[in-house]
Amino acid sequence: MKKRILILILSSASFIGCKQETKQLRIELENEKSIEPKKENLQIIDIDSSQFPKSLKYEGFIKNAVRWKDQLGDNIVITTETGSRRNEKFQHEYDESGDAELFGYHFLVKNNQVIQTWKVYDYIDDCPVDIVASFVKNTFKITDLDHNEIAEIWLMYKIVCHGDVSPCEMKIIMYEGKQKFAMRGESKVQVGIDDNGEKTFEGGNYKFDTAFEKSPKVFRNFAINLWNKNIIN
Repeated sequence: MKKRILILILSSASFIGCKQETKQLRIELENEKSIEPKKENLQIIDIDSSQFPKSLKYEGFIKNAVRWKDQLGDNIVITTETGSRRNEKFQHEYDESGDAELFGYHFLVKNNQVIQTWKVYDYIDDCPVDIVASFVKNTFKITDLDHNEIAEIWLMYKIVCHGDVSPCEMKIIMYEGKQKFAMRGESKVQVGIDDNGEKTFEGGNYKFDTAFEKSPKVFRNFAINLWNKNIIN
């Protein structure tokens, strides 16, 4: 009889324990659901120069042009490149040298008038060999990773003047509002094969600026992922 009572008590305790564990598991699952990332609400629209406000000015040939609305207002971002050319605004030591520039612009549109809030500009000048100043393909991104309804604009590009196989200077520039974040380093290139038949590489290092170091971790994670996907020339 005592054994039966003891078994009933143990069974009841186990049942109560299971109920408590089930309840705790349910609470944990609900908590997990509550911290799932929200879906981005930005409606990004590709546009072309025929859709620009008349007062919008830019240099170079358009690579990307988009428009969206967020907490800042009605946004337009344009990226452009000049390609290799000889530009007399630069001084030249070489007769056959070339120059190349790239630009990134952010505008806010109010009453069909544009206000330029920032501009990214970089270049290579007076280069007598191979010249590159271009955005990395498929790296232009508009996100809202911290879900504050202010878009982050991601630009990734490389610049170099060289006549050999060597890394390019590479940068990721991100803006949220007027705050600039920069990640700078080198692309990664294969330079040979070692005695074991393994490929050897040069470059690939990067460094975050202070703004990135102090930014939300989700920004740095996104930047590192973008860098690693596009690090090899």
